[in-house]
Amino acid sequence: MSTIDARDERGVSSGEPAAEAAPERKALLRDYTETILICVIFVIFSRAFVFQQSKIPSGSMMDTLLVGDYIMVNRFVYAPTHWAWERALLPVAPIRHGDVAVFKWPPEPEIDYIKRVIGLPGDTVELRDGQLYINGEAINEPYVRNAYRRLDPYRNYGPITVPPNNYFMLGDHRNASSDSRAWHDRGWTTVPRALIKGRALLIWWSYEEASSEPYMPMSQRLRSWGDKIMHFVSRSRWNRCFKIIR
Repeated sequence: MSTIDARDERGVSSGEPAAEAAPERKALLRDYTETILICVIFVIFSRAFVFQQSKIPSGSMMDTLLVGDYIMVNRFVYAPTHWAWERALLPVAPIRHGDVAVFKWPPEPEIDYIKRVIGLPGDTVELRDGQLYINGEAINEPYVRNAYRRLDPYRNYGPITVPPNNYFMLGDHRNASSDSRAWHDRGWTTVPRALIKGRALLIWWSYEEASSEPYMPMSQRLRSWGDKIMHFVSRSRWNRCFKIIR
């Protein structure tokens, strides 16, 4: 009896860890999988409805935004609301004069543009020798350098009345901006509300680099990221990191 008891005890003691290990591994694997899935769903949801990360590839918004600025775009702020309590409780706001907005370029909606909102629906917009007028009133634009107006081919433009549910967009670097004034040859002068994606929120990182096309081939993109890794410390513009965009 004692021998059988001893075998039974050895059998139980040697078998139990092996029996428990498999469920523990499965539980651990399930926990990791659930965590990863939740993170992926959160990132996808955030990118689709809340935030978007974008890079500034050209100088059309200098000096507000420089080539190589990496920005966060608040996509939720312009979300449509139907009730007063939604507007009171949710962090939403109407599109306003002076907002720096990201939108789908009307001639080619697969391309994102970033410009400043100048004209709201019903506004009459005009430029006279580079000075902006909205509804006949001269507008002070502290974000536009005088040097950025001198060679502007559209320094005299309009007047034009912004259609309903549309917005008139200008770049801060007027000499070098493809904006509402320049799209008429493509059949557009304003941006429909449905194409506006969100408001530029902040610069989360800035890296000194040359202008580039918004959609680079993979080989060029890999070279670009390799360059950033090698010169991360020396070329990062640290004073621009986490700067609020206004």
